[in-house]
Amino acid sequence: MEKKGIILLICAGLAVQLSLAKVALPHIFSDNMVLQRNTDVLLWGWGNPGEEITVFTSWNGKEYTLKTTVEAKWEIKVETSEAGGPFSIHIKGNSNEVLLQNVLIGEVWLCSGQSNMEWSANSGIDNAEEEIQSANYPNIRFFSVDKRTAEKEQDDLSGTWEVCTPETMQDFSAVAYFFARKVQTELNIPIGLIDASWGASSAEVWTPAPVFEAHPELKQASTLIEKNPWVSSMPSNLYNAMIYPVTPFSIAGVLWYQGESNTANATTYEALFSEMIVAWRSKWGYVFPFYYVQIAPYQYGQPEQGVLVRDAQRRALRVPKTGMVVVSDICTVEDIHPRNKQDVGFRLANLALIQHYKTDGNPLVYGPLFKELKIYKDKVEVVFDHATGLYAKGKEVTHFEVSGEDGTYYPAKAVIKDNKVWVSSKKVKHPKNVRFAWGNTAIPNLFNASGLPASSFVSGL
Repeated sequence: MEKKGIILLICAGLAVQLSLAKVALPHIFSDNMVLQRNTDVLLWGWGNPGEEITVFTSWNGKEYTLKTTVEAKWEIKVETSEAGGPFSIHIKGNSNEVLLQNVLIGEVWLCSGQSNMEWSANSGIDNAEEEIQSANYPNIRFFSVDKRTAEKEQDDLSGTWEVCTPETMQDFSAVAYFFARKVQTELNIPIGLIDASWGASSAEVWTPAPVFEAHPELKQASTLIEKNPWVSSMPSNLYNAMIYPVTPFSIAGVLWYQGESNTANATTYEALFSEMIVAWRSKWGYVFPFYYVQIAPYQYGQPEQGVLVRDAQRRALRVPKTGMVVVSDICTVEDIHPRNKQDVGFRLANLALIQHYKTDGNPLVYGPLFKELKIYKDKVEVVFDHATGLYAKGKEVTHFEVSGEDGTYYPAKAVIKDNKVWVSSKKVKHPKNVRFAWGNTAIPNLFNASGLPASSFVSGL
C-alpha cells in the first residue's frame, strides 16, 4: 500500500476513535456521592472536542448546556441547595449519557494523614464489634481514595462512593466515621467523607511541589525521613495522585491525623505543615477549616522526637482557621495506634460544631493551651488559653519544669490558682523559661472543666 494510503487509513482510524469517545466523569462523581450544600460546585469531565453537553440537576430542576474545549474537557458550576436528597444528575453528550443517582447535598470533609487516620474498626478499635453492628447511617457517605503515587499532578484518581453500613464502615477511617456520626446527628444533615490517607506517610509526600521550590530548606529536611517499605517518601507524590485530583471538588474542610513519621525532622515540621495547609487552601481557592490531631505520647527511639512534633503542631495553630485536639489522656505509650478512636473523632466533631457550624454546645472544645509567662522574682505564672476550671487529676500538678539563663531545666513545684499555674524550683533563683510534659512518653494530669488535657509546650519559641 502506498504511503499516502496508509496515512489516510491512520487518520480515518483516529477520526473513528474520536467519534466514539464518550462523555466521561472523574471517579469523585458517582452514585451515592455528597455535594457541598449552599454553594456553587464544579462539575467536570471529558468528551469529544467541541461536543455539546447537557447537564440536568434535579434539586433545582435546571438544565445547563455547554461545549467541550479543544482539549476535550468540559466543566460547569451549578448552584446547590440546602441539605437534602436523594437527588440525581443527568449528563448527556452526543453518543452517551451518564445518570448519577442517590446523590445527597450536605457537608463534605476531606480526611487525610497516615495510619492513625487510616485505622479502621477492622484494624482494631475499642468496642469494635458493637460499633460495626450499629453503623447504619444512610446519610453518611464514604469515598475511599485508592493508594496511588505520581510524579506529576493527576486529573483523576481511583475510588468510589459508598453508603455507610456495617459492611462499609468497618474498613473505613474510624476517626472520620466517628466525626461524621456526631456532626450528622447534631446537625441532621448528610455528611460526605473523602478518605485519602496512607500509613507511615510523612507530611512531605502530601505537600505540593511549589512549597519545596519556594522553601529549599524544607526539601533538604525531607532527606532526613527514613525510607519505609510501606510508602514512598518522595515529596509531593501522594498529593499529586490522591489530593490534587479532587481540589476542584467543593469541601467544607479538612481533618488531618499525621506526624508520627516526621520525628526525624521535627524541627522543620511546623514550617512544613503550615505551608502545606496554606498550599491546599490556595489550590481549592478558599480558606476552609483545617482540624488536626496532635500525635499521642509514645516511646520513640530518640529522646524528645515525639514531643518536638507535638509542640510543632501546637505552634501551627498560628495558621488561621485551624484547630487541634490533644489525645494524651486516651493513649498508651506502648502503642503508636491508640485504640480509642471514638473520642478522637468526637473531639474533632466538637471543634467543627462550635467553631465552624456555630452551634450552641459547650464552647470549651480545646484543652488548655500555653499563652504566656509572667515572671515574679523566683516564681513564674503560666497563663493558658481555654483554662476555665483548670484542675489536676491527682494530689499535685505534674510534669512542669523551669530553667534559668543557662537553659538547664529542673522539675518544678506547680500550684493552680485562679485558672493559672504558678511554678518554681529551689534550684532556679532567676527563672526564664518553663516547659510542660516535655518527653516522648509524658502523660500529664492538667485538665480544664471540659475534661480535656493540656498540651505539652516549651516557652521561648
